[in-house]
Amino acid sequence: MILSIYSFSTLTASIDKTLHRAMPPSIAVLAEFVLIGLLFLIFYALLGLFLVYLERKVCAVMQNRIGPNRVGKWGLLQTIADLIKLLTKELITIKNADNFLFNLAPFIVIISSFMAIAALPFAKGLQAIDFNIGIFYVIAVSSLEIVGVLIAGWSSNSKYSLIGAMRSGAQIVSYELSVGLSLLSIVIFSGTMQLSTIVESQADAWWIFKGHIPAFIAFVIYLIASTAQINRGPFDLAEAESELTAGFHTEYSGIKFAFFFLAEYINMFIVAGIAATMFFGGWMPFHIGHWEGFNEVMDYIPSIVWFFGKTFFIIYLIMWFKWTFPRLRIDQLLNLEWKYLLPLSLMNIVIISFVVLMGWYF
Repeated sequence: MILSIYSFSTLTASIDKTLHRAMPPSIAVLAEFVLIGLLFLIFYALLGLFLVYLERKVCAVMQNRIGPNRVGKWGLLQTIADLIKLLTKELITIKNADNFLFNLAPFIVIISSFMAIAALPFAKGLQAIDFNIGIFYVIAVSSLEIVGVLIAGWSSNSKYSLIGAMRSGAQIVSYELSVGLSLLSIVIFSGTMQLSTIVESQADAWWIFKGHIPAFIAFVIYLIASTAQINRGPFDLAEAESELTAGFHTEYSGIKFAFFFLAEYINMFIVAGIAATMFFGGWMPFHIGHWEGFNEVMDYIPSIVWFFGKTFFIIYLIMWFKWTFPRLRIDQLLNLEWKYLLPLSLMNIVIISFVVLMGWYF
């Protein structure tokens, strides 16, 4: 049984009661919205800074380098220095660009990731929104990112930006299919799309284990397809520096470029968080059947530690991919999806449906 001391439900309920006692109901709800929004903004910014620093260090280790080590102890302040540099840079106006769409695109990309991260269950009782169609909601709002990318590429009045946006559009739309089918496999296993219920369905064992080989295949497909969907290496064809300068955000500078840069890292966290929730139990501790003693020891580890531990492990895998494999060509990228991953995902869904129908999982 999860220790109640690690549940955030009591804290959030007490805050809600305090606000409703202090002010009218409508104002209290508005205050809660503002409070949650501010918390997410702070979390979003700090997480982005940390992930940039983490990637630089992971990359350095894999390339036998030291990484950032000048600004602050162990280079901890390097990303903050880079942020200050981006915030103080001039916002350059591009000749013949569509100014309204050019300025709108970064906000669409950042809002898409902001909406998706709100549905993640970070710990027991710590979730901003808990829809009964939670995983469908995450897939839907994260798909809005492609709108911002296409607008950015077209409105920049640059052939490099336009080619990068077209590549990104083809890539994201293609790999969304495999991502959706991989997540659908866990929906079939658990019988629900509500993220909190999916986590609770893994109280006895995580789906990566009790779903047998089909669940493991679904996880591998999800990891590959989601890495491609967020334009991470070796699938970063939309930002191929050797060919397209910087792809769809070539003409952006200052805070607008920072929005695109930050959204890429937050999307990586969202992808890893969804994988941790769907396949590895989310905030649920590692339990083994009826091993009561072992399970109670695992319960002493806070749920928020479980979630972030699993999420950062998957983030490390995604970073490992980028700094290990060479970049694919665009034809190889699309062939991988349409000729291999998508047919494999469809066959896997059929197998999982049969396994669930026969009850061959524990």
